[in-house]
This record gives sequence, C-alpha cells and structure tokens, in this order.
Amino acid sequence: LRMRVLACVRCVAHKGFGQVRLASAASQKKYVDLREDRSIYRTDPINHDEPKFDKILIANRGEIACRVIKTARAMGIKTVAVHSDVDSNALHVRMADEAVCVGPAPTNQSYLRVDRILQAVKDTGAQAVHPGYGFLSENTLFAADLEKIGVTFVGPNSKAISDMGDKINSKKIATAAKVNMIPGHDGEIADEDMCVKVANEIGYPVMIKASAGGGGKGMRCAWNDKQAREFFNLSKHEALSFFGDDRMLVEKFVDNPRHIEMQILCDKHGHALWLNERECSIQRRNQKVIEEAPSSFVTPEMRRAMGEQSVQLARAVGYDSAGTIEFLVDGKRNFYFLEMNTRLQVEHPITESITGIDIVQQMLRVAYGHKLNLTQEQVPLEGWAFESRVYAEDPHRGFGLPSVGRLSKYVEPKHIAGVRCDSGVREGSEISIYYDPLICKLVTHGADRPTALARMRDALDGYVIRGVTHNIPLLRDICQEQRFLEGRITTKYLPEVYPEGFQGAKLTPEEEETVLSLAAALNARKIARSKQFKNQSRQQSTYVDPYTITYKFITELPVDDEGTSAKQVPVHVHFENGDEKEARVSINGKTLAISGDMNLAHPIVSLKTDGKPMTTQIVSKKAGEITVVYRGTNFKVSVLPEHAQHYVKHMLPKPKLDLSSVLISPMPGAIKSVLVKVGDMVSEGQQLLVIEAMKMQNGLHAAKTGKVKTVTVKEGQTVDEGELLVELE
Repeated sequence: LRMRVLACVRCVAHKGFGQVRLASAASQKKYVDLREDRSIYRTDPINHDEPKFDKILIANRGEIACRVIKTARAMGIKTVAVHSDVDSNALHVRMADEAVCVGPAPTNQSYLRVDRILQAVKDTGAQAVHPGYGFLSENTLFAADLEKIGVTFVGPNSKAISDMGDKINSKKIATAAKVNMIPGHDGEIADEDMCVKVANEIGYPVMIKASAGGGGKGMRCAWNDKQAREFFNLSKHEALSFFGDDRMLVEKFVDNPRHIEMQILCDKHGHALWLNERECSIQRRNQKVIEEAPSSFVTPEMRRAMGEQSVQLARAVGYDSAGTIEFLVDGKRNFYFLEMNTRLQVEHPITESITGIDIVQQMLRVAYGHKLNLTQEQVPLEGWAFESRVYAEDPHRGFGLPSVGRLSKYVEPKHIAGVRCDSGVREGSEISIYYDPLICKLVTHGADRPTALARMRDALDGYVIRGVTHNIPLLRDICQEQRFLEGRITTKYLPEVYPEGFQGAKLTPEEEETVLSLAAALNARKIARSKQFKNQSRQQSTYVDPYTITYKFITELPVDDEGTSAKQVPVHVHFENGDEKEARVSINGKTLAISGDMNLAHPIVSLKTDGKPMTTQIVSKKAGEITVVYRGTNFKVSVLPEHAQHYVKHMLPKPKLDLSSVLISPMPGAIKSVLVKVGDMVSEGQQLLVIEAMKMQNGLHAAKTGKVKTVTVKEGQTVDEGELLVELE
C-alpha cells in the first residue's frame, strides 16, 4: 500500500508526468506470471530470425495492453507501458519493461493526451506504438503525428483510419466497393430537429450513432420522436466524451437481426485475407456480451461471400493491418455492411482460437513491413470458440450497471483444458469509475460447439471474483438457456429471453433440493469441524465424534433480493461411516449423496451429487446462513438447527423504502447534468439527471408525477451507488 501511495504521489506532482520507470525482471516475476502457452498459435508461428522492432510502446491499459505485451515478449520485443496515476500499480505496468505516467485518472487528461504519449515515445526511444482498442486506436491525427516523427503506428495507415473511421464517409466507400448496404441518410445530422426529420423520412425505428464511434458508445435506437431527441443529445455528448468527435448519423434499424463480423488481415504489399466470422449477436446497450466463432447461422457459401466483400472493401480503402468488417444479418441470411473497425477488436481471441493465428504478432510483422506468409487457402477453421466478457457489473439491473471496488479474491479458471483468460487485473486490483469495467475476456475452445460451450460453463463455475459485483450469473445462465444452446439468437436475445430483466438462475424443484442439500451439508461440515479437538492428547471419555451425529436443519431459500422466503424445508445430514467427505442428505423423502472434499477454506469446492460432478463456491458463512454459488448465481440459504428456527418469528423485517418518491443512484459515477430544481413539477418518466459511469451516459427518470422536494447533487459531482439524488414530495 505504501509503495502504491508513493507511486501515485510521484505521478500527481506535475514533474512526475513523463517520468520513465524501469521494471526489473525480479520485480516483474514478483507481481506477474510471465509464462504463456504459445501452443494455441499453431499457424505461422514466430520466426525469431525475422527482423523486428526493438521496442514498442502500448498506448492503452488493462487487458489489451497485457495481451500485446505477451506477444511482444514472445517475439523478443521490449515494451513500454503508459499509465495514469491511479494505474501506477496496474498489471500492464508491472508486465512492461518500462512505464511512463501520462497524467491523472480521467482519460482526457492521460490516455487521450496525445502530446504526453508522443513525449513518452521520444523519451523511451520506442520505434512503434500499438494502440490496442479504444482510446487513440482510431485517431487519425495521432497516427499521422507518429508518422511525422518517424515512429510506426501498429495499425492501418492514417488515410484508411480516416476513410473508414468516419461512418458517413465509410458508407460511401463501401457502396462504391459493391458491399451490401443498409438504407440511411448519407450525411451528418446537425441537431435534434434534423434527427427527428431524417428519422421520419427513413421510418422508425432508427439507429442514432456517432460517426467516429465504436464499441456501442454513442449509439442508441429510437422508436419515436421523443426518443430521437433525447437519444440524439445523450449520444452526442457521449461521443464527444469518448471519441472527441460529436458528429452523428442516422440509419434504418434492422429489427431483430444478427450481428456477425468478419476478421480481415492485410499487409502493405497488396495481400488481404479474411479469417472467418464471429457471431456477436448477444448484446446489451449495443455492447457485446458473449461472442462465438464461427457462427452456427453462417453457411460455407455465405462465409465466402462475406469474406470476399470484406476483402473488396479493404482493398478499396488501401487497408494494411488487422481490422473487422461488421454486418447486420437478417433471418434470410441477407447481410448488410454496418461499419469497419480499423483496429484490433476486443473479441479477436476467438478468431485466434479457431485459426491458430496470433493476430497481434501479424500486426507487428505487417507494421514492420513484412508480407503475410499465408494464402487464403491456408487459413484454417478448426473447432469452435466462445468468449464471455466478464464485467464488474450488476446483471440484475439493466443487464449490467457498473460496479466499483477492489478485487479482494481473484482466481481465474486456467486449470481447465481449453480455457484462456485475457485479463488486466490480479487479486488486489481496483475497478474504478474512470475506465471500462471489463475484468477478463474468458475464452474456451473445443472440437465442436457443445464441447466449447461445456468448457465455458465449467470455467464460469470455477471463476472466483470477490469484492465487486460481476456478471457471471448472467453469462452462466445464458450458457444453459435453450435458445442459446440451439443457436437461435439475435440482437434482441436478452430482452426476449429475459423480458423482466435478469432475475438470477431459475431453479427447478430438483435443483432447489440440490442447493438446499448442498448448503446443509456444508453447514454440517462447518459445525462438525468446530466441535473437533485435534492435536489433543487428553480428551474426556464422554467425547463424541461430531461426524457420527445426524444434523437436523430447517432450510429456506429466499425467492427475491428482499429476503422473501419460500417454504421451510427440513433437511437431515449425516456423514457415512464418520467420513467427512461422504455426506448423506435426507430432503423431501429423498436421500442425496454428496461426496468430495468439503474444505470450507477453499474458494472452489468440487463435489459429486449422486455421482454427478458439480463445482460450487462458498461465498460467505454466517451463523444460520451460508451463501453458495450454483450455476453461477449466489444463493443465500438459511440453515438453522430445528430448535433455533422457532425464534425467527420474533425478528422484525426491515422497513422498505418507497422508491417512487426518491431517485437513487443506480451506480457509482459522475453527474453530467441536473435537469430539475427544487419546486419544479415533473411527470412520470421525465428525465431528471444524467449520470456518467465508465464513459457511458445514462438518463435517470422520475418514477411518478410530483413536485421536486430536494436535489442533493450538482453537475460534476461524483456519487456512489445507492446515494439519494432527488426526492419528490
């Protein structure tokens, strides 16, 4: 902690910005596992005799910075990390050979400061800059500035970024290249009045999105004039904050489509490849949740057509790096150009899994000037891969509102075959309000779709994250949902499968019995352990082995977050032949065998229930209550001895807050605008505030009609989750 504070102090002082910090090998090994399994990159492996850069700078943070560092290290290239003051002890900083602090926490004062990053390049002697994704990855001026000082931008040329990064211009180029197009307005939308006018001309629903945008930022779907006005302003401000460019466009929203994209790879010698497609249809707020490659919907003929159109577009724009062409696909397998991302895509690992191609390695080779070694016929498609984006978000609230905090316990499921974890955190890392809440990209690969999906379920069950709320419950539930298992997915998958929002895993009666039995067995193990006397040479003759006792409990499983309980279920537990690893549980006239090492200290507990393998986690153990993880969801189970249950009725429930009269902050963030004042009359559904968290702006609305009694916040103020913002009379 002392080292972290001192590092932050050095950065906060003005003279600390730009100061180069060297990382010794001993320091790296102390904080970082430097080992990496390179066997997944089986296609065109590294040629160490090939000329390469000596040193590169990564103008990014988090998992993508770590990802680039791993490949650079494998190629024998030294790395430089840049960081803000709050990231001074981040994983990517520890992994790099050198690190430079470029400013305070806000991105527009650090990771988006082109002048400071250019100075870091000069000070460290880096020959090239890899921008990762987001931040400056599609900034034409940044790429051009690097070219001026003789430093290579590891990405496409600045003209290609300019042509395709501007969605208005890219649509014109794609049309000329004979790529299938979505109907829409060809020019920039000047203001909200023009937005409404164009939307009515095209016909609702329409997609309002930033011309320079990507990653779901600055993008919203409007179904009427009111939404068009509100969403235009929200998206415009969001685009300015995230991209520094607030130009907007409007196009027809293809209702209920699939989102399928094609990975391309081009060099500076006219060669271009398509590396197969990725299915990215499961989204919330236009941001991807789970991706897979290939798509179960795409036929070989359709794959080739999409690939060839993607390469046509790349050649038309003179593209010379890794990139992604995104398409919307309707139910008849018609595909339409959506946009081109002129950067490394977040979900690139699943393409690497099915092709064996290290895309970062190829980007570095191409940037140096090498030709691609592969032909289109040599690009394989082997097996199936899934990627789950593990976020610090509460999936029960709008499919994911941000959560902040410190990772008090963190264990990645790398022990499972076919699992890859691309993360930028470790135990003790801080998830802050300033950056994207991505914890890890969890990737599984298998010979076919069912195998890869089974591995994903196992990996999610064995992923331990404590200290922040996370979205593993949602991810795990999706991996077992019937429509997803059958591949019947569209961009409306989440609202259609969970029309009332995600409420946690829905258990069958048999699964409820399993959870209650599991909680009772673990609680019996806890009580028995507390009664044991070990390493004692003198024991009373009346001592009874606690593993020979039958434990009788009354169990309850709350049916909602308010603690409303289902019926009370008696459960009896005894250990077979006094063996602490063999529990026999009696419940509802049935007997369930739970066997395995019920070690209460381990974060992950692998057991068998009636011979079937099951992985669970013990989140907390309190008197009369134990919280276990089943199918990714936390279940807080009341487990009380029979004699103690009679006293529960004397405990009064907590009074409930009337949420219709107050506006509570749903997440930690910063107040961007306050739209009401004390004494104003507001109507139900009226927007009262705009809050920004992780660079996403969210409008907060009144739950009823009434007069504003108090406003407790002002513009620019930082608030915590659950904080009172506005109260109505």
